[in-house]
Amino acid sequence: MKTLYQHILAAEVHIAKWALAVLSALVLVSAVARTIGAPVQWAVDAATFLFAWCVFLGSDVAMRNDKLFSIEVLVCRLPQKMQYGLKLINQAVIVAFLVFLIVYGLQLSYDTRLRTFQGIPGFSYTWVTLSVPVGCLLMTITAILKIRKQLKDGYKNNSCTGNGKELL
Repeated sequence: MKTLYQHILAAEVHIAKWALAVLSALVLVSAVARTIGAPVQWAVDAATFLFAWCVFLGSDVAMRNDKLFSIEVLVCRLPQKMQYGLKLINQAVIVAFLVFLIVYGLQLSYDTRLRTFQGIPGFSYTWVTLSVPVGCLLMTITAILKIRKQLKDGYKNNSCTGNGKELL
């Protein structure tokens, strides 16, 4: 099971990288083509599709690597046990919110199954909306693994780099 998850994570990183590269190229090509008077109508639609997937897959990659935006000025000044507790509460809230997004994302994906994406025949809007539950499922797994690791490590393994004073 662990190797399957490792393969999924590797694929996730590659898909997110390629999606970002291709959507950037599409936006550039579309802008240049529009400037010279020959707009590429489908480029923006394809970039929108890729952007949706890139956002959710990239969010999980950032979450897994602890690269999400955070402000620790106040938290790092608290005692380690309080930091530990706040981190657990924060992760629990994140998991609850992600489960909410998975449930409603699946419902949205089902509701949009008959809608075409930007009028493209045969391409359902569901493929775009599936980025929400799929990305949130991956982030939920990441958050649960982070909670498990934090519970295993205990409160003495603190993520704050200092006491927060250098951040002011």
